Amino acid sequence: MIQIAEGAWQIPVMPRQSINCYLLGDVLVDAGVKRSGPKLLRALRGKAVSAHVLTHAHPDHQGATADMCDALNLPLMCHADEREAAETGYVLGSFPKPNALMARMQQTFFAGRGHPVARTLVEGDNVGGFQVVETPGHTRGHISFWRASDGVLIAGDAAVGMNLFTTKPELGLPLGVATWDMGAARQSIRKLAALQPKKVAFGHGPAVDGATFVRFAEGLA
Repeated sequence: MIQIAEGAWQIPVMPRQSINCYLLGDVLVDAGVKRSGPKLLRALRGKAVSAHVLTHAHPDHQGATADMCDALNLPLMCHADEREAAETGYVLGSFPKPNALMARMQQTFFAGRGHPVARTLVEGDNVGGFQVVETPGHTRGHISFWRASDGVLIAGDAAVGMNLFTTKPELGLPLGVATWDMGAARQSIRKLAALQPKKVAFGHGPAVDGATFVRFAEGLA
């Protein structure tokens, strides 16, 4: 685990921080791929965890969700637009081309079992001391997490912190072949940048300082 701020830890579940989960207070954010459960349980040993939340229900974020909820008796939370995918485990509905090879491979090899959602979230809800920010684009119901007191932002896949093909740290838009509406994704990035964050963490790649993220948002076409 990597502490990124007071009460906030990054949990990389794949090499080079290529897939990240987070612990915000006592809430687990995302759960990697379906084989990430053992690594997450080791990382969380000795930590109090009372709930689990998804930024969105793509296969590399909900993969071990059911396993973690079952193992730690956690209620699951997500945006209402992610509920069906989270509960059924069929997570390709938000892909632009759900029958594409990459999408079908993610469903087969990364996606995990569905799990009942105990609570759906809306903008302004509090999760682990962070405020929910609705950031649609990568998926319809994507959410991010913002803490105004110290400017820490957990952006999920609203943007990415690495080149997903080379794994080199690099700010970028979410992967096009897995993004529901790229225009909405750009709008969500600008919305997050308007918060003037001091530190921004992602579902993929290392965290960056807020000024770097704001410059990236300002440079979007």
